[in-house]
Amino acid sequence: MSRICVAGGTGQVGREVVRQAVAAGHTVAVVSRNPQPAGTPEVEGGAEYFQADVTTGVGLAAALAGADVVIDCLEGRSGRALKNFADGGARLLVAAQDAGVARAALLSIINCDRSSLGYYKSKAAKEHVYELCGLETTVLRATQFHSLLATIFAAGSKLRIIPVIGGARFQPIAPSEAVAALLAAALDAQSGRRHRVLTIGGPEIAGMAELAREWKQASGSRGRLVRLPLPGAMGRYLRAGLNLVPEERHGTETFAGWLAKSADSL
Repeated sequence: MSRICVAGGTGQVGREVVRQAVAAGHTVAVVSRNPQPAGTPEVEGGAEYFQADVTTGVGLAAALAGADVVIDCLEGRSGRALKNFADGGARLLVAAQDAGVARAALLSIINCDRSSLGYYKSKAAKEHVYELCGLETTVLRATQFHSLLATIFAAGSKLRIIPVIGGARFQPIAPSEAVAALLAAALDAQSGRRHRVLTIGGPEIAGMAELAREWKQASGSRGRLVRLPLPGAMGRYLRAGLNLVPEERHGTETFAGWLAKSADSL
């Protein structure tokens, strides 16, 4: 078994990494700026939580001590977090190298380097940091999660509409299946390769309207499907199909299957 340090281990993806790693018998250290008390949903029993901050480096040495691998699930969606996203990754990797950690893995987004959207550009910049660092590194690029689509549909449904972006198709993947692939890649020795980029997509590709109808039926929403244009970088990204990897279909959980499991939270 390995000692795994999970940076961002209290976020949506990070919590699932921690849960699966603990269930597999690994020793898990979690990096969080503000660890929550035991018994809260963010805290997984069996993991050790460290207060640390990648923007300053404070606390990282203690969290990384004795780790075999670090898995980066940090997010930076807006403001200072977005601006400093790649720098935070670099600081984490330097601290990991100083601590004698052998490998690092990063969860990223498919074709993020082919979009001019700020959030995607920050992902690509962090990927570049991983490529240049001195550790053995893996970047796992995933398609969008089922939960992202559900969030979009639910937000529109509050206004009695279910938004459908014209021309958009998706290949969503269950977070648990993406995390399983990330964990396996992080623990896999690379046979001398210093850096690699892997891709993973969901098991099916469908138009947004079809997915919206599945969500509407599962949620019981009374909203009506409304086709909307999406200008700008994200619209160009989706219309070009850059969110799809037809040759990399993984997992078995379709959007409909995920909705059935998540009915109580829709």
